[in-house]
Amino acid sequence: MVDAALIKACADASLKPTIVEKFIAAAGSNDPLAVTVRSGKRVILVPKPTTPDETLDLIRQSIGRNVVRVGITQYPAGLGVLEAGELKPDLVDACANLRMGTALFAKTYRVVLKWYGNPLDGDEKPEVFEDAVLAWQSGYFEGKSVFRTPDPDEVDLPQPIKKEPLADTSEQPVKSGGEEVNDLSGEPARDGNPSTAGIRIDLSGIGAK
Repeated sequence: MVDAALIKACADASLKPTIVEKFIAAAGSNDPLAVTVRSGKRVILVPKPTTPDETLDLIRQSIGRNVVRVGITQYPAGLGVLEAGELKPDLVDACANLRMGTALFAKTYRVVLKWYGNPLDGDEKPEVFEDAVLAWQSGYFEGKSVFRTPDPDEVDLPQPIKKEPLADTSEQPVKSGGEEVNDLSGEPARDGNPSTAGIRIDLSGIGAK
């Protein structure tokens, strides 16, 4: 059984510790160096590695031709890897493997949960967990690669709110001689009578002493 302290320190925070424990018990391994190689539905027997370097060498020999799972979470070693030389030691590090594996299983769980309609009691529904484990082990859910399916949490993110343009402040009162005066020079007559139109030329200063 994987240590509870390791789960607390390294497992994906979106999964409850009880679900992580059940996940590892159902689909993982207690051995950080565990390697499982499959060809179709057939499990290929391979020598048990005893060091991280031996484990990585074994993965490199098998990847590309077979399905390879590794570590505590039995993480799919070939996911996102184009060449065997791109493999990273994180795969056989207990904490890193647990972090990557539980994050990927959490996404798998969300994909299955969405298929069930996202019930509020989803964590208590054993069929959701069982289907998520089956999807993890096979790599497929409802005929599609579950590891390459978009994460429902990312797809359903709310779209950013479109901001309205700021109000045009170019038509603000202008100041003249310290007083605030509305420029009405271009304002038409309010009632159609030219004599009530705004003053076009300020003559109030003429004759002032």
